[in-house]
Amino acid sequence: MVNSLFEKFVDFFNLDFWVLWGLAAQGFFFLRLIIQWFRSEKEKRTIVPLSFWWLGIAGAIMLFVYAMVRRDIVFILTSILQLIIYSRNFSIALNAKDKVSHDE
Repeated sequence: MVNSLFEKFVDFFNLDFWVLWGLAAQGFFFLRLIIQWFRSEKEKRTIVPLSFWWLGIAGAIMLFVYAMVRRDIVFILTSILQLIIYSRNFSIALNAKDKVSHDE
């Protein structure tokens, strides 16, 4: 019974490796928001940790691969733009961190 329901679920949603890959990529985006939220709650102010940008870059790369396999131009363009923005923000955050450590 349970096995039959699982097979129907897999068939209905056409679950394959690439769907699981895409879900994992979305998981990176979700996880970065959870990490940012917990850090901000801990500090009692808005914090954007470097892991936020790392997870964004990883998620964007994974979604780009997924989009290329699926040949989905919307996701291809979106993931390229995300990768550019997240990489730039990561670079800015690293430079700011280096500047703070040198000023101390």
